Formats: sequence, structure tokens, C-alpha cells
Amino acid sequence: MPPAHPFDTSYLTDAGDDDKLKEECGIFGVVGVTDAANFVALGLHALQHRGQEAGGIVTHDPEVGFQSARRFGYVRDNFTSQKVMETLPGPIGIGHVRYSTAGTKGQTAIRDVQPFFGEFAMGGAAIAHNGNITNANALRRELIERGSIFQSSSDSECIIHLMARSLQRNIPERMEDALRRVEGAFSIVAMTRTKLIGVRDPLGVRPLVLGKLGDGYALSSETCALDIVGADFVREIEPGEMVVITEEGVQSHFPFRRQPSKFCIFEHVYFSRPDSILGGRSVYETREAIGRELAKEAPVEADMVCPVPDSGTPAAIGFSLESGIPYAMGIIRNQYMGRTFIEPTESIRNMGVRLKLNVNRALVEGKRIILVDDSVVRGTTSRKIKEMILDAGAAEVHFRIASPPTSWPCFYGVDTPDRDKLLAATMSEEEMREHLGVDSLKFISLDGLYRAVGEAEGRNKSCPQYCDACFSGEYPVTPTDKVESGFVMKPAAE
Repeated sequence: MPPAHPFDTSYLTDAGDDDKLKEECGIFGVVGVTDAANFVALGLHALQHRGQEAGGIVTHDPEVGFQSARRFGYVRDNFTSQKVMETLPGPIGIGHVRYSTAGTKGQTAIRDVQPFFGEFAMGGAAIAHNGNITNANALRRELIERGSIFQSSSDSECIIHLMARSLQRNIPERMEDALRRVEGAFSIVAMTRTKLIGVRDPLGVRPLVLGKLGDGYALSSETCALDIVGADFVREIEPGEMVVITEEGVQSHFPFRRQPSKFCIFEHVYFSRPDSILGGRSVYETREAIGRELAKEAPVEADMVCPVPDSGTPAAIGFSLESGIPYAMGIIRNQYMGRTFIEPTESIRNMGVRLKLNVNRALVEGKRIILVDDSVVRGTTSRKIKEMILDAGAAEVHFRIASPPTSWPCFYGVDTPDRDKLLAATMSEEEMREHLGVDSLKFISLDGLYRAVGEAEGRNKSCPQYCDACFSGEYPVTPTDKVESGFVMKPAAE
């Protein structure tokens, strides 16, 4: 079916990236500032790469109480209107940008858009969740049997209902109580009338950072959003930590049993913005190091190193610096892609990648080209890009991928195809090379990726330092709901 509106290009899935894993969500919150909603909107704008489907903001003002606005589409199209922002007064607020990982995919209802709000005996609270609850179906069944009435299809709503049923005295304690029932990945920002709350799950799968903003504070998925509002980075919220922020300052405690961290390694590869800091390291520098490691592991004679923009750029620069092969922008990205004035007929749909990317023919003609990309998921985009490069007259095309083969789905907050749709799950590296029709194809090794992110000895096989389940099939938390529905996990001995 064609899109409902002739100018809609949603069929191109995130402006043409139909072959990329989609990040889960971005969360942001502030307290102790004038017009908190303006700061939240700016923070969400900086986190737009983590979710483009919808966004929402909740604030509290002592005179008018809690106010919320939830909209489909980009932050810039919804939360720059003075008319909208005037409805969100107050010195405290939280926000969320969404790409559906649980709930109604592709046909999101406004009721699924966060933050979620609940009115409790001791007052109201709003919550925004980044990640995925792997036992949400079991929790939902239990809560419905006990009388809960769900308003959305989102897994995150389970937390609100668990809080409502808790017998603890205040909202932070009720949240602790609720989260002890939850499995999977969660980084959370929440708010009451006077408190901003941040929590990370015991494994720290998803990021959350703390910033100082004048006399107030900010919580964010990434440091790049602190930069945009002028906040100073203080530190990362630790795995299993809860912070409760009021006018008196930051209170921290650890309500969960301490466990070895399992931060998502794909945040380093693709999800986070290159100008963010993760684990004390620049994401850009890490991606450049991945490119250097890739050049050591998979050298090839060629004339030019070209990134697949924009996510492959830092790794391509690293590959070029290590190999000595010149770097060039052989593919140019159309920065204004997003809407087209052409009726999206089938012939236009087939131009999806060309609408976003164009080959710099004068540079690539007659050359042996190394294309560096961050990942190969289904392989559809990679094939189209290869065809474009060859059509422009390239002599050879060599793919170098800045992550190991993605052969297992993620259940911790990333929209991943079913395993049988993942190219690396059904083909060997040589079969993938033939399928893509390129002269050579090489992925960075899992150990090489670990070295690039700062683990000099590589991956600790007995206790991996990161969550790398999408590459290894080793899930740090059993995906209960998926196993119940028939997902077969990798045998422990394999």
C-alpha cells in the first residue's frame, strides 16, 4: 500500500535506512531550572537519532500541576511551537523520543508514546523508559488478572502498574519495588512533583548520564544532549544505581544486587552519537580505533577508502590512517532527505537508497574501492550501494564492516529482525560475499572489537565485559517472553 500522504516517505524507514538496526529510545530530564520543557525539548532534539517515531514531554508546575504533550514525528516539528511549549510550565520535566521496540510497531498509537503518567495516593509520577523488559508479557498477564487496566501496548507501562500495587511509602521506594520484578534492560528517568529520578538496570545495558545545569541537574541517555543545553557532565549513573535529585542535591543508592556490567557494545559501534562520551571515551575515537583494528585484521590492496555515510565515517578514517590508503567521500549523503515532493509510486520506492545517497562518480571511476560500514543486517542496502558504486565505474568493491556479523536478535531495546532475516544467521562470510556481489567482505572480529573499545586483552570468554548477544548469541538475561513464544537460544556449550 502507498503511504497515506503523497509526501510521506515513512516507507523509507528512517530516511532510507531500511537495513539498519533501530535504536530503542532516548530519555532526558531536568530539575531546578526555569521553563524545564524548553531544556527537555533541546535535549530530546540532540537524542533524535535514538528514536524518530514520536516524542513526549511531561512537566510539573506548583500552580497548574502535571502537564503533558505527546506527538508523532520529530522534536523540531512538535516542540518548537510557542503554543505547545506554553502548555508545559514548571521547573521540572522529563521527555522521551521513541522508536517502537515493544508495542505496536509501524502503527504506533498515541497512547504508546511516553512518558507515562500515574496518579498515586502520595501524588503523581511520570516515567520514561529506554530499553526492553524481557518478561513484560508474563507481568502483564499477572497484572491484568489482578485487576490492572492497561492503556497502551508498551512494555514500559508494566512499571507504572507495579508501582501502583506496591505498598511502599513513597514513589522512589515504589519504583524500586516495581523494578525488582522487572527483567531485561532499563534506563529510566522519572519525576514526581519535586524529585527527578534516574535508574539503570543492574547490568547497565543502556546508558544514562548525570549533568549539572546551573543550580539544577539533568539526566540524559547521552552526553551530547547535556552539551546542547549547556550542562556540565558530572558522571555516568552506575549499573544498578538509583539517583533521586531534589533542590537539596543528589542522593544515590543501589537497590539491586551488584553484578558485572554488561553495557551494550553496539552503542560504541553505531547507536550513540560520535560526539558523545561512553565509559570515559569519545565515541568518535572508539569508532576510529575500530577502523584501525579492522585494517590490521583485514588488509586489502585498493586505491581509496570510502565510508557509507554517516555511520561508517569514523571507522573509515581509522582504516585509512592505519592502512595508508587515501580516504575520500566516494558517496555523498543528501542531508535534506526525509520528504519528497514526488508521488511515491513503486518506481520511486525502488530509488530509496538513491534518494539518500549518491556516488561521487569522478572519484570512484576506475578505482578499487574499500567501502566501510558499521554493520550488515539484512544486506539489502549493502547490495544497492555496491550496485551504485559499480554503475559509477569502480573497478573493484571491497566491503569492510566495523562490527562482527549480526547473527542474533537483540531483546534489550533494539528493533532487530527475526533471526531468519539476519544475513549472518543464514550464511557464511563467503556466502554473504557472493550474495552481496563484492570482491571481498570482511568483518572485524569480536576480540578486535573489544580491543578497539579499550579491552587490551580482548573479550573475556568466561565473563564478557559487554553485552554482545547480537554477535555471540550469549544473552546476559534470558529473554523469558521470547523463549516462551518459541525462540531457541544458543546451546551453552556451543
